[in-house]
This record gives sequence, structure tokens and C-alpha cells, in this order.
Amino acid sequence: MSLSQKKAMKIAQVLTEALPYIQRFTSRTVVVKFGGNAMVDEELQNSFARDIVLMKLVGMNPIVVHGGGPQIGKLLEKLSIHSEFIDGMRVTDSATMDVVEMVLGGTVNKQIVSLINRNGGQAIGITGKDGHLINSKKLSVSRYNPAMKASEIIDIGHVGEVKSINTDVIDMLIDSNFIPVIAPIGVGEDGQSHNINADLVAGKLAEVMRAEKLMLLTNVSGLQDKEGEVLTGLSTEQVDALIEDGTIYGGMLPKINCALDAVKAGVTSAHIIDGRVAHAVLLEIFTDTGVGTLITNQKD
Repeated sequence: MSLSQKKAMKIAQVLTEALPYIQRFTSRTVVVKFGGNAMVDEELQNSFARDIVLMKLVGMNPIVVHGGGPQIGKLLEKLSIHSEFIDGMRVTDSATMDVVEMVLGGTVNKQIVSLINRNGGQAIGITGKDGHLINSKKLSVSRYNPAMKASEIIDIGHVGEVKSINTDVIDMLIDSNFIPVIAPIGVGEDGQSHNINADLVAGKLAEVMRAEKLMLLTNVSGLQDKEGEVLTGLSTEQVDALIEDGTIYGGMLPKINCALDAVKAGVTSAHIIDGRVAHAVLLEIFTDTGVGTLITNQKD
């Protein structure tokens, strides 16, 4: 059955709108942090996988970094291992770290690899421990103690931060036409594994790979002003001002700071996009309007 003229024109319009973006971003690296609703909803999982495969087919170099907090929490609960959070970070003792590695480096990572491969891509899953990809150090957390009238260091176990990234492994995979899928687990100088926030890993990876874009999937429609309207086309100076006046606060602050740091370090643009929208990645890259918040170093 042939398309109606109206449907045909709509498809042609979509393709012609995407063309200049495809031409512009050929051979460019895009780091995508996969998380939130997009990771647990089957329809959104498949739309995400197809987006990544299409990006690769049109000549872009997508790199996927994924989280897995809810999946970790479920297995810990099943194993009767208590979870404790400090400043939004999971306290990670040795037993918890074993579960983190099992879930992030095993179950979740391989599910995403399989998903991309089933949709026609060639993905390879790795953790930051493979090839010394992510060299990490233990994250130091301090909190003010009113009784002591001073700050005290709190031990949150095997939680880490990125010290450096060895890009050789990533370059090898990209040069061999594979899509890297990375679990945010680092390794310290002492050989200890560290659980690292996936947004932070994605941001640092975008910096060292000199990525064109950093894309962070969220469960919100983007960065909103005080009236609830989504803001986009923001410069780093405008974002700094929004943090200063309290528009950006709470749970969105770490994600925005991650995007801001990446752009200030040389990433061309960072995107906070709504992972609840099917094909959100493609819509943000290949259309004029997008589906989230764009942050760039451009002042205009």
C-alpha cells in the first residue's frame, strides 16, 4: 500500500530537516548517559537502541555510559543487604560492591549490549576496570557535625570519583566500528573497585574524547525555570546565573554541574533530555526543536 501524499510529505520533511545535522555530525563523538525510565520501559529501551544504531550508521560515534541504581537496589533487597544513602550516594561496603559489579558490569551492561545488537548494531560492553579504562580514587565526603562544631570525614566505602581515563580502549573499539557500552566502575591504584556516578563518568569521558555532545537522559522534560517552562539554548554564563539565583537546585544540581563542567572543558554542547520520550536522542540531535535543555559555550 502506497503512502498518502500527506504522510509522504511529512516523512520527506523529517528527512530533509535531519540531513544538515547528519552532515554536520559525521565522524563526531557523542557520549550518551542511559538511565531513568528509558532503562526500565521496554518500548523506550528499544527506541533508545535504534537511536544509537542509527547514529552509528550515519557516521557518528556514539558511546553509551549507563547507570543501574534501581536494579542494584532490588538485588540488595533480595539478598537482605541493607542500603544506606549519604547525600544521595549509596554507602558501598565490600558486600555491596560485589553486588554493584555483578549488576552494572554483568546483568545491566549485557542487557544493553544485547539490545543494541538485536537492533542491528555492534556493541561491546566493558567496565572501567577493563584495560585500565577508568582510573579512580576513593571519594572523600565531609559533613558538618554540630556537636564538634567542625566538619568530619564520612567513610562511604567503595564510592569513587574519576582520576583519569585511558582512551586507548575506546579508540580501539570505535576504530573497529563497535559501539562501546560502559559500566561506571573504576579501579584504584590499590586494585580496589569503585562505584562511580554514571553522569560523572559520562561527563569526564566526553571531556577526554573531545566529544561533540554529552547527552544525559533524565526523568524530567529538561531544565525548568521557576514557572515550570523548559529552558534551552543556554550559555554556561546563563546556567551559572540560574544556579546563583536558586532556579537550579536539589537533585538537578549535580546533573547540571556535570553538563556545565563538560562544556567548560571543551565539549561543544551538553543536553539534558527527557528519556521518557520515545526516540529522545534522535529528536534532540536531528531536529530543530529537540526535547530537552541544550547548554553550549556560545554567548548568543
